Amino acid sequence: MRVLIGAAPEAGTGVGVGAGEVDDERLAELYAAPRTPWVRVNMVSTVDGSATGEGGLTGAINNEPDHRVFDLLRRQADVVVVGAGTARAEGYTALDLPLVLVSRGGAVPPRLRGAEPGRVLMATCEQAEHLDETRALLGEEQVLVLGSHRVDLPLLRDRLVDRGWGRILCEGGPHLLRDLVAEGVADEICCTTVPHLVAGEHPRITDGPPVDVPLELHTLLEQDGTLLARWFLHHPHR
Repeated sequence: MRVLIGAAPEAGTGVGVGAGEVDDERLAELYAAPRTPWVRVNMVSTVDGSATGEGGLTGAINNEPDHRVFDLLRRQADVVVVGAGTARAEGYTALDLPLVLVSRGGAVPPRLRGAEPGRVLMATCEQAEHLDETRALLGEEQVLVLGSHRVDLPLLRDRLVDRGWGRILCEGGPHLLRDLVAEGVADEICCTTVPHLVAGEHPRITDGPPVDVPLELHTLLEQDGTLLARWFLHHPHR
């Protein structure tokens, strides 16, 4: 893995452009959050813009460089946030760090129903169809009711920070990413572009009503044709 675009290396670190192979320590420095709280979204896409491959799963387009950064971002996070539909489709199980599901309906995916107490949380709304069931399953303290008919994402960020989880990693899906961007919650998008075409009917990394949000390219890495980018968003009113 090599740096194509990034900050100039500090003395003795060799992290910057043209510094040669990026080892794990250097990669961690390149992906360090500039401050906390920090909301980072991690997504993967093919060259023709698909966020999924065969079977409608991201696992069909992931590769080794993407997995390397994926694992690093989880190690750098205090909490993982994911849409319940994505967790269900991708077969999520409990993680080594807290996992927050986001869902208007409030239903816990089957593979997460047996998780140890406190490992899985639900962010939902007052009108959630499965609210009572999920409270009984996860416990009252693990169900965050944020809004009447939809999840208030800025409030979700604040509640997670209140719990001491300032490094927030979101792993999708496309609707949640779009809403995080539209509501000014996301600080960064990490996007891997894999050297692959799939055509067909597949979602992009964002889905939903149009948004128009400029991004700043912070870092760009490359390995075997795979491009790994850090894109920053700016929120002047935050």
